[in-house]
Amino acid sequence: MAGTGVVLADDDVLLREGLASLLQRSGMDVVGQAGDAGQLLTLVRDLRPALVIVDIRMPPTNTVEGLQAAAQIRAQHPEVAILVLSAHAEAEHAMRLLAGGGAIGYLLKSRVTDVAEFVDTVRRVAKGASVVDPALVQELVSARHRNDPLDVLSDREREVLSLMAEGRSNAGIAHRLWVTEGTVEKHVRSILSKLDLAETGEDHRRVLAVLKFLQAR
Repeated sequence: MAGTGVVLADDDVLLREGLASLLQRSGMDVVGQAGDAGQLLTLVRDLRPALVIVDIRMPPTNTVEGLQAAAQIRAQHPEVAILVLSAHAEAEHAMRLLAGGGAIGYLLKSRVTDVAEFVDTVRRVAKGASVVDPALVQELVSARHRNDPLDVLSDREREVLSLMAEGRSNAGIAHRLWVTEGTVEKHVRSILSKLDLAETGEDHRRVLAVLKFLQAR
């Protein structure tokens, strides 16, 4: 990452200050705070942070200003990692974010209360992972639809893909499923093959697999 530090953007001052305090206690440097999308874009331009954490709903309309700002940041400053916070699990927003590549996260605000998990997610996104909130992942896993493109996958491969959608590395997936990393690598290769994903960079293929997973809800 070209920059250093974290910029926070949320119109809720108490939440923003709380996040800043939490991150600073965890050893991260909060270099700026913004109350709306315009301030956020200015801070990113001037400070070039390593990571931006932004609420999906920002003034003036409190709809998708944060999401739009995230897309603009990704287009203009692709080296900046982005974690978007949302009050609700919305698959469409998650898919739009993930389409931007790696170092992108979508997390429910309720997840912030689990401090260790939240800080872990922030660090994984900052290191380049694509992370989708586990609650959204589980909601999509449990949904059943006809003509599901994931029907070609085994139950274990679906589990692996679900954990990939949470931004887990092969080692992290192996630890969660109590299997070897080599076993996970075989499952990942099988998933990418069965979903007929183009031969591109391995990391990007993983993002494409996660997008297909989300679209199959």
